[in-house]
Amino acid sequence: MRRRLFKLAVGCFVLLGMFSCKPRGPQQTVENEFSGSESCRECHEKFYQLWETSYHGQAMMPVNADFVAKHNLPGSKPIDVEGKMYEMVSSDSTMTLLEKEDDKLVNSYQMIWAMGGHNVYTFLTPLEKGKLQTAPLAFDANRNEWFNYPEAGVRMFDAGVDPDEALPWKDAMFTFNTGCYSCHISQLSTNFDLTSETYHTTWREAGINCETCHGPAGEHIRIFKNLKEGEEAKELGLISTKVFTQEQHNASCSPCHAKMSPITPSYMPGDKFFDNYNITTLEDRDFYPDGRDLGENYTLTGWMMNKCVQKSELHCVTCHTSSGRDRNKENPNQACLTCHNNRNEDLEAHTGHPAKAGLTCVSCHMPKREFVGHFLRSDHSFRPPMPEATIKFGSPNACNQCHTDKTPEWANEIVKKRPNGNYQEETLKWAQLIKEARDNDWSNIDKIYSYIKSGKPDEVVTTSFIRLLGNCNLESKYPVLLEAINSESELVRSAAAIGLSGNASEEVKNALLKACQDEIRLVRIQAVNTILTLDPARFNGEQQTIIANAEKEYVASMTSRLDNWSNHYNLGIYHQNKGEAQAALSSYETAARLYPESIMPLINSSVLYSYVGNHAKAEENLKKVLEFDPKNEAANLNLGLLLAEQGRLDEAEVALQAALERNPENNPVAAKNLSVIVAQRGDLAGAVKYAAIGAKARPKDPNYAYTLAYYQMQNGQKAESVKTLNELIKTHPQFLSATSFLADIYLQDGNKNKAILLYKNALKTEGISAQDKAAIQQTITTLQQGM
Repeated sequence: MRRRLFKLAVGCFVLLGMFSCKPRGPQQTVENEFSGSESCRECHEKFYQLWETSYHGQAMMPVNADFVAKHNLPGSKPIDVEGKMYEMVSSDSTMTLLEKEDDKLVNSYQMIWAMGGHNVYTFLTPLEKGKLQTAPLAFDANRNEWFNYPEAGVRMFDAGVDPDEALPWKDAMFTFNTGCYSCHISQLSTNFDLTSETYHTTWREAGINCETCHGPAGEHIRIFKNLKEGEEAKELGLISTKVFTQEQHNASCSPCHAKMSPITPSYMPGDKFFDNYNITTLEDRDFYPDGRDLGENYTLTGWMMNKCVQKSELHCVTCHTSSGRDRNKENPNQACLTCHNNRNEDLEAHTGHPAKAGLTCVSCHMPKREFVGHFLRSDHSFRPPMPEATIKFGSPNACNQCHTDKTPEWANEIVKKRPNGNYQEETLKWAQLIKEARDNDWSNIDKIYSYIKSGKPDEVVTTSFIRLLGNCNLESKYPVLLEAINSESELVRSAAAIGLSGNASEEVKNALLKACQDEIRLVRIQAVNTILTLDPARFNGEQQTIIANAEKEYVASMTSRLDNWSNHYNLGIYHQNKGEAQAALSSYETAARLYPESIMPLINSSVLYSYVGNHAKAEENLKKVLEFDPKNEAANLNLGLLLAEQGRLDEAEVALQAALERNPENNPVAAKNLSVIVAQRGDLAGAVKYAAIGAKARPKDPNYAYTLAYYQMQNGQKAESVKTLNELIKTHPQFLSATSFLADIYLQDGNKNKAILLYKNALKTEGISAQDKAAIQQTITTLQQGM
């Protein structure tokens, strides 16, 4: 698991989703009370037995004599974790983790809960402030061995990407109360006290119980207990999944099978998924560029890329029982042949393999892979093997998972000889664009725009492009996003609503107002987040009411989990956008306190502290960031600007250099400020070099080219300066400072006629103010009088 490091431009604050699970049912007492799974047993013994022995029913188990006897896990050998030796030992009824340093016992931790067991057992131990912490040793049920759990979470990213590192085992990411707890227990109440930062977490049952999917059963029990013999119930009194639509089935499973962030306090089966959650798409490097899983992404994102899902009524319960078992375990092809029976006519021709026992559709279309933490996952995108994607992106393919002695090139040659051998091409095209966008390479931006505008059914890919465009400074993206905000896909609409941030046009304002009234909550709260950055005076009373309603939902989404640091971070952005500096600082500081390793709140608060005049606190927070990540671009940039403002130029130069080294092609602010600093010490050649970097990176801002022209002139490069100014006047004719500068050069050379002609051309520029026109005319008159 990696500690996420984020790039942040000065003054640009980015909403962060902390992807974790949330309670699956109401946390408050309701009239139709929960009754527990045992209450279902009297009438539903068969289903109870199927549930009780399933991985859903046993998602969390108490570590006691029954567990120790039933699972019979061996003790571990000593395993090194963070320089200390850890060993798991068992008795007849307990499991204890021993922590040793220099062969001396320094701590022991009692295991009180076990989770999983399908592929991996993880264990929980109580720590201070009510925390249940995941132990650093886990057991691999397939290999029958213990392993270093935090270390197994390290991702192997592409070259050029910050290397991943193991988190400390007591990190908040491994705290059960904070992490994906509600997918292992039922009817949970977190009971987190923000003041003391203490948990008093309670739940109805360990494991995923009947009422997780069917809702509270109290009324159901009352109705059927009171039925007279022969009488039929008029209503069930609980949620029946038999009448669920495809969308409802998928949504009901997804809270525990998605890499997502909650936007409401609880979810009730049957509700719309995107009324309650947001999900991660391919902007995250836990996916390979072609959408295959690199890290742990659970299932939903890949499932949404599944063309069978897109084109049919296929849903989770088509293939799985409600307890999570495979419906077609004995004949796995049967699930596919219901729709694809033509493949059964000549399976050998379709697969390119001899027909034999064990040849299944899922072998090629749902290959299993081991992910971080030793977990096994099946690829639910159902896509065929794509060995060329392995060659280009390093992503896995089913061919080479079986043929381990062969190369992807070998597999690709065979695939391409098939009658439909070009099936990889579409994926390879958009995957290459995803890769480029992740690396801030916008050389093929028009192809990205074309994909977004094409309305192709893959909303995951479209959403990924839109989210990645958040790092793109090109104005040309906004018309594309204005079109995307009207997409049929609520996920695409929500991404476009955030993507329109930074554009205050009337068209954007109207599009966001419409989105604030969208039928899906996720779209509404993303739209209001952006619209709150616009001037409130632009909205009439009716429009302000629309915004206020969406704003309430937005604030509620950020206060649904008080123990989640990212919610407080997002709340800080909200207050900052409203000009509420102290409230924003309080939220940022709370976020940093809850998770000291979080970098974003420290960077954002430093900018705000500098704005309110507390330079010492701003510097302190930025240096905290650099302790975690000495090369962090945003921290070095903001520290350099802060130090320069205080006249500490030598220190500022070091910080700005570090920022520029991190992003030499696209950090114009660092480059421009470095040009000023080095010029002050007489290094005019250096000033030209840095100014040129800034001008190249920010061509739409005339100030950068103007700075370049200025230092070119100072460095005796008059011809270069004149060329820069002429180009600047062509691209930004309304930037009259460039006109004045170039005219001064002409006048210094004694070329008054050329200066007058330059001013006369400026007078014809559309869009300049009457005041500017009068000043130009006066300058022309003065020059002509002196001839």
